[in-house]
Amino acid sequence: MNDLILLAALLDGPQHGWALKKLAGLLSGSGDMHNNLVYPLLKKFVGEGWVRRRSEPGQRGRIRSVYSLTSRGHQELHRRLKQFGEKEASSSSEFRVRVGLFSILDAQTRSQILSERDRWLAGRGNRLLSVQNGLATMNDGEWGKRVVRFLLEEIRLERKWIRALGKQSTALTPDRKSERR
Repeated sequence: MNDLILLAALLDGPQHGWALKKLAGLLSGSGDMHNNLVYPLLKKFVGEGWVRRRSEPGQRGRIRSVYSLTSRGHQELHRRLKQFGEKEASSSSEFRVRVGLFSILDAQTRSQILSERDRWLAGRGNRLLSVQNGLATMNDGEWGKRVVRFLLEEIRLERKWIRALGKQSTALTPDRKSERR
């Protein structure tokens, strides 16, 4: 998922490494992305031809690297976003990253992502209902029951959100600016 976030951080144009790690951390919601993660990924992306690296003068006479997404990188980002099977559907983060990038995806891909996540949530809900039924027979299972009720409510709310996203998604067209890159 870090690779998706880092590639997506380049959608708005060239960035230097420091700004990328800040932006990628903001997008992931987990603070700055660590140098040991950002720079090896950028090196890989440059090697694959997905990102272009150029040097420019920085502060105090230093040289800094500026990275930009190539057309191949844009295609790779789209390819990776479209990969959304059961593994990705089971991850809230993987799902949310893709929803956050719905503006660059076509309606069919958006629909597939929403359907896969909804299907996974329905299965999880069924499994939790079985757990809830098992807890009903326990005398001291009150805290467990509270957790299961909370998780079931989370699922109900997310599935409601997915239905709303599905309605909004049909009216959304891919961002033409991102398609031209």
